[in-house]
Amino acid sequence: MNLDLRVDVSRAKSAAVGKEHGITPGELDAIRPRVEQIHQILGEERRNKVYGFWDLYKDTATLGAVKAKAAEFLARGYENLVVLGIGGSALGTTALATALLPPYYNLMTRRARKGHPRLFVMDNIDPVTFRAMLRLCPPQKTLYNVISKSGGTAETMSQLMIVVDQIEKKLGKSAVAEHVVVTTNPRGEGAVPSHLHPVADAYGLTEFTVPLNVGGRFSVFSPVGMFPAAVLGMDVDEMFAGCALMDARVSSADLNENPAYLRAAVHYLADTAKGKSISVMMPYADGLRDVADWYRQLWAESLGKRYSLDGEEVFAGQTPVKALGATDQHSQIQLYREGPNDKIITMLEVKRFEKTMRIPDALAAVEPLAYLRGSSMNKLMAAELRGTMDALRVSNRPVCRITLPRVNANTVAQLLYLLEVETAMAGRLYNVNTFDQPGVEEGKKIARELMGGGA
Repeated sequence: MNLDLRVDVSRAKSAAVGKEHGITPGELDAIRPRVEQIHQILGEERRNKVYGFWDLYKDTATLGAVKAKAAEFLARGYENLVVLGIGGSALGTTALATALLPPYYNLMTRRARKGHPRLFVMDNIDPVTFRAMLRLCPPQKTLYNVISKSGGTAETMSQLMIVVDQIEKKLGKSAVAEHVVVTTNPRGEGAVPSHLHPVADAYGLTEFTVPLNVGGRFSVFSPVGMFPAAVLGMDVDEMFAGCALMDARVSSADLNENPAYLRAAVHYLADTAKGKSISVMMPYADGLRDVADWYRQLWAESLGKRYSLDGEEVFAGQTPVKALGATDQHSQIQLYREGPNDKIITMLEVKRFEKTMRIPDALAAVEPLAYLRGSSMNKLMAAELRGTMDALRVSNRPVCRITLPRVNANTVAQLLYLLEVETAMAGRLYNVNTFDQPGVEEGKKIARELMGGGA
């Protein structure tokens, strides 16, 4: 079976929506030399390991260690896996879980979950939510995976402090090692010390590391995402296979051959030449809804920069927005069609759903429903997608489409890898540092000072 994703930008071109709103052939031709030049820069950075997200899928040794430890913890029969992390430490796991675990997974019996634990991703510090999790997940039945590269993330570390206190009070200090796994910066010469290192030492915790050259929002294929995935029974080997498939496709400098570069160029031109300052991602599958959430951080934090690489004030970046088809046809499409023409929309399509839901020959008294009888929700979803795309085209709204043949570990990994490479190219097109986040760090500093932590 062909597992390749299909990327189609034809409806974002001038032939579909006019040259005022769509990318012209001349504009694509003009940007090709720049894309080829950036391709050389990105390749050199990859070879020199400046940024390491490209090759995480090649680290089979780490994956083997992750799988072995996951099996070891699974054998202990934990009922719950609680991820303590925020931003890039949480969004990847949530996206994978929504896509690859059954709907309503946490409501299923342990037998139906095939012995795997329920998942709770604690990506915020709302005290009501966190207290509810503590009631649902008693320490004796729970494995906690705390994820922070620096160990200085206030939100995550406050969560860990509460959890460790609960374990010590209810099970004793020696039990912490049986219930807490750390994912953080590596140790050794040249490494950046993490506040989680002394915690791991004090309690003898299992410890996974994230390479220093991999930022949080690009870390889903590191132990950040792969350890929870393995504990939950996802096919992590197929994810790495999907990364390899997509890596082969995005290794070309040619816009016609490289779907990540093509999407980056189209989005960059849509923003800078056509006034499309908003990038909407709209999956037509519930399983992909949190991919759009993961993409929001990736696109916003990578491209939203005040200064260029040359130190000039640029205030760059598109605003990413998530939507869900067909749900948001009834809440957002009115704006997208008849409001400001300032958006480029990416539809995520699933060619074949894992299940078919037939629509029965029911409600015979309602004659206008005849067109639905004997059909299926699958066919209706496809029609809703096509109808929305055609309506947007009538309104001269640019649309891209990414089609997954099916939703599985391989194809979802392809999609995430595609979007990571697209973001790396887009950052260079904007001439900003794709991999830092100074605006976020300033907020953290202020919050620390407000809590009495000093400057």
